[in-house]
Amino acid sequence: MQLAAATNESLAHLSNNLIYASMAVYTLAFLAHIAEWIFGSRSKVARTAAALTTTSQADAPAVQVRSKGGTAVLDKPKVVTRSAAGTRDVPDGPGAAGGTVQGDLYGRIAVSLTTLGFLLATGGVLARAMSVERAPWGNMYEFSITFSTVAVGTYLALLLLKKNVRWLGLLLVTTVLLDLGIATTVLYTDSDQLVPALHSYWLYIHVSTAIFCGAVFYIGAAGAVLYLFRDSYEGKLAGGGQPGRFATSVMERLPSAASLDKFSYRINAAVFPLWTFTIIAGAIWAGDAWGRYWGWDPKEVWSFITWVAYACYLHARATAGWKGRKAAYLALFAFACWIWNYYGVNILLNGKHSYAGV
Repeated sequence: MQLAAATNESLAHLSNNLIYASMAVYTLAFLAHIAEWIFGSRSKVARTAAALTTTSQADAPAVQVRSKGGTAVLDKPKVVTRSAAGTRDVPDGPGAAGGTVQGDLYGRIAVSLTTLGFLLATGGVLARAMSVERAPWGNMYEFSITFSTVAVGTYLALLLLKKNVRWLGLLLVTTVLLDLGIATTVLYTDSDQLVPALHSYWLYIHVSTAIFCGAVFYIGAAGAVLYLFRDSYEGKLAGGGQPGRFATSVMERLPSAASLDKFSYRINAAVFPLWTFTIIAGAIWAGDAWGRYWGWDPKEVWSFITWVAYACYLHARATAGWKGRKAAYLALFAFACWIWNYYGVNILLNGKHSYAGV
């Protein structure tokens, strides 16, 4: 018995050390991303604003008719790509590296360090689970370290799928460091056993999907934030304005506003069905644990509000044709509901889910 307790304590210390090690590596990744942006700003591409090329329907090439003897021959018209109504034809930027070799080198170093930090953080989460012999999601500290690990894992998975998302790296690493900093200083709780209500296989199903949904929603929210900045930049250029040198250097290396808008929408739409399942799984678990499926507990209420907010966002995009800034604001409001459901409800409100303190 004493040997088992000593082993669990050693695993808990190992978990803490791995989390701190991941924070150190993420800090190096942060500095490497800074270098990527700095060296990328020296490229010609990063010093020249992207041209806004809108093409009207009147500019479409006419069909030409040539005569060969008595036979008319239709020349195939050129294909012209146009943006949707209300959007701009703007090319995507070259990325944080700005098309420079040195910037790209630092970007690759940053991704490699981010991968190492992810592996260390994953080891820390697994060691925490082994120290308590359960899923490592019994309190806010454990939820936070898992959340940031899943967010980084999602980002790395997108890179493996050859998606152009390295522009997200600096923002991601910055917020992950903030999340881990809050977790290790404010939310830290010693390893302990779960309350009886949590002893269920639904812990693995419900909480794991909630963490994954939150991490992916974060990626979508980050895309929406960057969209708002890029859209303002493009709008200023379209109006004949001259953005500052710093804004020009940063904004034009991002994907176009239309691409960021589409990216945020696709991410949120992809994970929304899983968030729906998360709420349903939580209701089933509540029925097993407390004898009722829904009791308007603060956590249940705000989970439902978050669901409604994302449902309104997707519905507006699909039926009302909302794109652009209105959709971005609604997406950010929905993610703010998710953040409040995690931090605000857990810390400030009392309910049946207030079983683990912080």
